[in-house]
Amino acid sequence: AVALVGGYLAVWLAASVAGAAAQWALARWGLLTPAGQSLSPWLSAALLLAAGAYQFSALKASCLSKCRMPLTFFLQHWRPGPSAAAAMGARLGVLCLGCCWALMALGFVGGTMSLAWMGAATLFMTLEKLPDIGRLATRPAGWGLILAGGAMTLRALNLV
Repeated sequence: AVALVGGYLAVWLAASVAGAAAQWALARWGLLTPAGQSLSPWLSAALLLAAGAYQFSALKASCLSKCRMPLTFFLQHWRPGPSAAAAMGARLGVLCLGCCWALMALGFVGGTMSLAWMGAATLFMTLEKLPDIGRLATRPAGWGLILAGGAMTLRALNLV
């Protein structure tokens, strides 16, 4: 169990380092507030459009199909021994990250330090992984994000 969790956490530690590096770089370039919220309508539009498009991708669908059925994942990939458990944990971590990375990047739109924004994102990501609810939520959320990205693009162009 420790090796499994260790493999999973290793993936999320690497993702955390990448996210912190992105936040540092964006702040250094003057694109974020101290609370981690985008100051650029272009950055916000790009993040919203990318996250919306990712909701329709085959990679997202593949990751979600496995995350929605974790017992099946464990039964398919179970191998004895700590190194196999660590590898399985890392594989599950990559799948989980594959489900969530684009939505997590939206933290830069609403503010990485905003409890309300990040809480809402966490709630949505949790619901999206539930088989019955998630199947109904993924695509409409994609359309909503694309519409928000389009509106932000119009704002960036000073058309709104």
